[in-house]
Amino acid sequence: MKKYGGFTLIELMLVVMIIATLAALVVPKFTGRAEQAKVAAARADIMVNIPTALDLYELDNGFYPTTEQGLEALLAPPVSAPVPPKWRGPYIKKKPVDPWGNPYHYEFPGRHNRNGYDLYSFGKDGVEGGKDDITNWEEN
Repeated sequence: MKKYGGFTLIELMLVVMIIATLAALVVPKFTGRAEQAKVAAARADIMVNIPTALDLYELDNGFYPTTEQGLEALLAPPVSAPVPPKWRGPYIKKKPVDPWGNPYHYEFPGRHNRNGYDLYSFGKDGVEGGKDDITNWEEN
């Protein structure tokens, strides 16, 4: 009798069962990691990346952008007062949006940081208030 090469149906089903079992063990470990990564990225933007750009702007010009000028002042020189005398930007490469596609919010002077600025994201839901907001100030 000639022996043909290939796999039997039982061998194929066994391989499929092994892959399904491994997937059942591994997939739950990664569930929710994407959202955690987005929160970490937003926190890094709010605590390090954007503040560094704002500090460079302030170092060059002697003041931070106003609330009206917003974070766009880091991309292009503002035309509204106070016009920065020594703008040397752009201070960031692209428009600052959070990982959920919404713009970051900026206020100077800040309501929470009276001697500085407020920088925040409304988080995943995009609505102010709630536990998913990410801010540069401490909540009491």
